[in-house]
Amino acid sequence: MLNNHNASILLFDGVCHFCDRSVQFLIHHDHKGVIKFAALQSNKGQELLREYQLSTTDLNSLVFIHGQHYFTKSTAVREICRQLGGRWKLLAVILKLIPRPIADTIYDLVAKNRYKWFGQKDQCLIPSKEVRKRFLQ
Repeated sequence: MLNNHNASILLFDGVCHFCDRSVQFLIHHDHKGVIKFAALQSNKGQELLREYQLSTTDLNSLVFIHGQHYFTKSTAVREICRQLGGRWKLLAVILKLIPRPIADTIYDLVAKNRYKWFGQKDQCLIPSKEVRKRFLQ
């Protein structure tokens, strides 16, 4: 297995501007630096998708891996908030009150339109040296 029992890994769309901004937000707010990152399109991202028996071609959802469990769509967003702790944990509680089918429908709407609304890049950005260690190779 590639992932150890305590790891938290976010697999994200590496060419999506919205996803990139979300990763930058998480880097800034994850003060303990526990969340690691990999683009869904990267070798490590593809390897982890295969390990968890997820599609390596349908890249319309971020995947949050925590220990031996993975989460997608709105559940992933909620688990990320829970992992951040502090006031973000309160947001996770609020998000849990929204029925999953409704939350996932909203997630799917944003995911379907993310390139149109926020733009797309030709390739992933290379993070700064201090942040680079949080990205899986």
